[in-house]
Amino acid sequence: MAQSQQLGHKDAGLFRQVVRHFEAKQYKKGGTASLKVAEQVLRKNPNHADTQAMKALILSSLGQQQEAFALAKTALNNNMKSHVCWHVYGILYRTDKQYDESIKAYKFALRLDPESQPIQRDLANLQIHMRDLQGYIQSRRNMLQQKPAFRQNWTALAIAHHLAGNFEDAENVLTTYEETLTTKLKPVRADIEHWEAVLYQNTIIAESGETERALEHLDAVGKNSTDILGVMEMRADYLLQLKRNSDAEAAYSALIERNPENSDYYDGWIKAKEIDGTDGLVIKKAYDTWVERFPKADTPRRRPLDFLEGESFQQAADSYLQRMLRKGVPSLFANIKQLYTDSFKKDIIEKLVSGYQGGSLSSQANGSVDKKENGSSPQFEESVLYFLAQHYNYRSSRNLTEAMACIDKVIELNSQSVDAHMTKARTLKYMGSVSKAAEMMDRARSLDTRDRCINSKCAKYQLRNDENDKALETMSKFTRNETAGGPLGDLHDMQCIWYITEDGKSYLRQRRLGLALKRFHAALNIFDGWHEDQFDFHHFSLRKGMIRAYIDMVRWQDHLRDHPFFSATAIAAIEAYLLLERHPELAHGPFLNGLNGIGSDKGADNAERKKALKKAKKEQQKLEKAEAEKKEAMKTSKGNTKNQDGDLKKEDADPLGKTLAETKEPLQEAMRFLGPLLEFNPDNVDVQLVGAEVYLRRRKYLLALKCLNAARSLDASHPELHWHIFRFRTTLDSLPDTVPSIVKDTISEDAASLCSLRQSGSEWNDVFLRENASSTSHIHAGLRVRQALDSGSANENERDLKAALSMKGTTMNHAIAGLDLLQNWSSDESTQEEYRRTARDIWPEATALQSR
Repeated sequence: MAQSQQLGHKDAGLFRQVVRHFEAKQYKKGGTASLKVAEQVLRKNPNHADTQAMKALILSSLGQQQEAFALAKTALNNNMKSHVCWHVYGILYRTDKQYDESIKAYKFALRLDPESQPIQRDLANLQIHMRDLQGYIQSRRNMLQQKPAFRQNWTALAIAHHLAGNFEDAENVLTTYEETLTTKLKPVRADIEHWEAVLYQNTIIAESGETERALEHLDAVGKNSTDILGVMEMRADYLLQLKRNSDAEAAYSALIERNPENSDYYDGWIKAKEIDGTDGLVIKKAYDTWVERFPKADTPRRRPLDFLEGESFQQAADSYLQRMLRKGVPSLFANIKQLYTDSFKKDIIEKLVSGYQGGSLSSQANGSVDKKENGSSPQFEESVLYFLAQHYNYRSSRNLTEAMACIDKVIELNSQSVDAHMTKARTLKYMGSVSKAAEMMDRARSLDTRDRCINSKCAKYQLRNDENDKALETMSKFTRNETAGGPLGDLHDMQCIWYITEDGKSYLRQRRLGLALKRFHAALNIFDGWHEDQFDFHHFSLRKGMIRAYIDMVRWQDHLRDHPFFSATAIAAIEAYLLLERHPELAHGPFLNGLNGIGSDKGADNAERKKALKKAKKEQQKLEKAEAEKKEAMKTSKGNTKNQDGDLKKEDADPLGKTLAETKEPLQEAMRFLGPLLEFNPDNVDVQLVGAEVYLRRRKYLLALKCLNAARSLDASHPELHWHIFRFRTTLDSLPDTVPSIVKDTISEDAASLCSLRQSGSEWNDVFLRENASSTSHIHAGLRVRQALDSGSANENERDLKAALSMKGTTMNHAIAGLDLLQNWSSDESTQEEYRRTARDIWPEATALQSR
């Protein structure tokens, strides 16, 4: 280890200038200027470790991570006892997302300088980021002991105890600080940070289960808080929990006076009045008092429909529907469809609105509107037809022929209605005509080019029709197209997760796996970015005093990857990698026989395969050349594009995802998606099934068995489970000799709970088909297994698959899935065409069922 150099007076001043940039978090702003200062010091003192460390930090901020690490190691070699060097080393590891190594470096730096607030703060922030709550408690306790007059340190320690479940300790910390305030330091009402901390303390008391004490505390301090609404809501909730119903009723009444459209307030008010939830008439009478108080409010008129039954429901529904239809409220159906879970109410609503269409209008309950004048108005007729179109579109009352007839009449009445054209596009989508649906949605968009919502909806329909370029052009109408990467680059910058996910799924359907994986990895990076974004708030929220919002954010982050977008994206990405594992040639684009490259290619000879592969590679080269020309043209026209920090944006070296698609270990790459899926979505049966498939292909038999058992416990009747059990059962018969005997015995014992191993595969599958003869999805799974067991049963399987089209409950998606099976089985073209023709008789508009 080299001896640390001592700096002269001038160089020491320059070094302090660099350090000030660091401690003020301005080393990025300092940028090249700070780098020049550090290099000026190092010219005279080439082995000064602290300056080398600071230069490494600056290099890291400029994106030169490898050079930064190398220089930081050199600095440590020059002075292992420098807390600055270890601190910078920890920051570099944190930037590289190696958090465990970063924590080790921070702790070593603290041994050398236990009093350093910046090091302690960085360590504490990283510990809460990693949810090392015990370590966070210790770090915050140390910081409090060093600076007890600093309120943020008290609040942070309380947060640490709260998140760790130590409610009493958290409350004691806040109480102790309050006791330290002298009369001169007593906070005024304008001190938002103080009163936010007081309400946070009240939240801790409530979460500890001491509702009575929480109410007493709130009554004592709430009148001084600036969050008046928050105090009122907390007080009403506490009173209701304590069954002090008269006080709770008054509290919720006050809340309703402030906001008569909040349904939660009405729920609390009804509970406080102790009204029998089964007596709809009494509930209706209670709500009527608020209708008289707020005649323009919608909620007190709508909510009784959830509780009323029979004739009383029909009368209330008639009054409500006529009122809303006369006003022409477009969102009426969205507000009503929740009632469709009750078939009686659904039928009554259909009967009433169909009657309006025929001119059958009863008198309004308030008798304030002239029946003839309103009933015959074009607006009323348009509203009725629009409602019926949505009604017949809805899954529990679907009649697409009626829906199309109604929406066509609406468009005749109002050819400029955006909502009507959107509903027609949705009807076409349900009919299976994705191309016509996309065209109609584009027509709707053209009627209001300033509406971002309809613009996004149009792009989504275009992506569902695999019109990726057209969809991007549509989205470009609301993006900053001068940014690096054009509209797509701006959509990535805005973290437009829905578009990126839909774009990836579209490319997956087209078997353009490079671009599909590019989008899925971008979506994964967005979720990672959201997780990383919380880091800055660990300090920012304390500084601003918004503690309750911070706690909500931390708890939301703990369930970030529970979101359906994440599971949908991850499952699609894993499917792409599974395709690459089965067909590595797809890295060059779709070229195998069958639908989009997933059909069997056993009928193709080597010459045909080589020819198809060559053609696919040529197409890939054309795409690469076009992308390079596009990038060069954009660079020439726009020059260097910078991000918000003023730094040059990095160019995407692999815009087509070629590197991702040409991976040699697709199953290993799939684990990047599967790991978080299984960790955060263990109750999703689709996640467990895709996990079983990946683990089985990776020969991780015990893990595959674990996923299958989990899937079975979640949904033993899931049709896909039968196929995966068959795959696992088949694997059991041919376990390699490298598998230890104890593992084989364990697998055999646990597999017995999945299926009867005493039956042959065909007997087991025949039982499954008999027991599920009324379910199309189960029949598909059984036929798939039978085909795998005996390829000679192809004719029988094809007949049974066609017969399933006429079964009750068979949907258009079932028909498309059946066609996929025929293509996977390499059925001859005449058989596939006969199947399509039969299916088209039932779903004539379905794009996927049209002849090729």
